[in-house]
Amino acid sequence: MRPSRIAVIGAPLDLGAGRRGVDMGPSAIRVADLHQRLGRLSYMVEDRGNVDVVQAESRDAGNPHARYLPEIAETCKRLATLVDQAAGSDRFPLVLGGDHSLAVGSVSGVARHYRKQKQLIGLIWVDAHADMNTPESSMLGNVHGMPLACLIGHGPKELTHIFNFAPKVQPKNTVIVGLRDVDQLERQLVRDSGVHIFTMRDIDERGLKPVMMDAIRFATDGTAGFHLSLDMDSVDPQAAPGVGTPVPGGLTYREAHLAMELAGDSGQLLALDVVEVNPVLDISNRTADLAVQLMASALGKRII
Repeated sequence: MRPSRIAVIGAPLDLGAGRRGVDMGPSAIRVADLHQRLGRLSYMVEDRGNVDVVQAESRDAGNPHARYLPEIAETCKRLATLVDQAAGSDRFPLVLGGDHSLAVGSVSGVARHYRKQKQLIGLIWVDAHADMNTPESSMLGNVHGMPLACLIGHGPKELTHIFNFAPKVQPKNTVIVGLRDVDQLERQLVRDSGVHIFTMRDIDERGLKPVMMDAIRFATDGTAGFHLSLDMDSVDPQAAPGVGTPVPGGLTYREAHLAMELAGDSGQLLALDVVEVNPVLDISNRTADLAVQLMASALGKRII
């Protein structure tokens, strides 16, 4: 059964990204009638505001191989606590980003909630990128290229060991869908990780539905369900222009909706992130509007 209450949590984090502007993503998504559109699906929507994030201009970037790492870790800890609290009060955590480094916090919060019940969680990472760099492999030092590695236990301890346990998800229960852009040094890390990978070629050859059904099967094998982390750059830039790292050849509008519909139909969706909406780079708030449409599809909106 789907949850009846949703806790919306904004994470206006842009410290992990190379391009500024994703800190305005939560506002852009809310402006796109998020609450009203979810309310029409008979949810009770409770907005818990935004997690506190320091301004980049107020701090030095620090380690060039993991820029703003202490500040990102602190934000992720705060977000993890808010997500854990939301799940503990029978709310479905819906996290609005912000750059993808915030997922270290959101997934940690869900993992902690189910760990208290002696259960594991799965993770479906819908993204053009693997996000499995470490400070040693990253060429730019942008932490939004590292969160998935951290969640399976590889990377800075400040991020891997939030709540003092790691990994947050087992690699065998972790799935990347829509991959099409991997850094050269990151490639071997991805191959050796044990994470299940479905590239755009897999989607082209097999179709979106079989890929998502396999992803859900892997993510729910021995788990309480799965957290879905949706990076809007997984969608082709023609449909989602307002992202910081666009890559041609992504999911079509309908493929993106089908992926979310199948996730929702599974009945095992535990929490949802939607990240990397950058209004500075968008056109008439199109990407934020699509983000809300995709959230609605994941949460039960259907054509009839």
